[in-house]
Amino acid sequence: MRKMKLEIDGNNFQTIEGFYAELNRLTMADEDWKLGASLDAFHDFLYGSYGSLKGFELLEIIWLNSEKSQKDLGFEATLQYYQNKWDQPGKFNSEFVQKKMEELQAGTGKTYFEILLEIISEHSDVQLVLK
Repeated sequence: MRKMKLEIDGNNFQTIEGFYAELNRLTMADEDWKLGASLDAFHDFLYGSYGSLKGFELLEIIWLNSEKSQKDLGFEATLQYYQNKWDQPGKFNSEFVQKKMEELQAGTGKTYFEILLEIISEHSDVQLVLK
């Protein structure tokens, strides 16, 4: 079994874009393209079909300083993420984005950090350790 380990350090980024830059730095050095700041891209990334993680059978993600990331990718960052989508009518589903902003402001929506954890949990061949 090809088991791989990915260590993400929350001290190395403060923003959503920084999270993806860190993933690119850690795993995409040998690729001629980079992951975009997209939840779909992160989901695809976890299938292990490109970058230095290509072909893994089991991936262990160790997220150091995850409490910092939880704050950095929390309410404010998530609201800004949705606001950026809202500001691009026609490119994103405005009704969906508005609903997500309302849920977040009501305390029932998920933060970007929580969404990332949810995506990770959907991959049975990926184990997450928060430190």
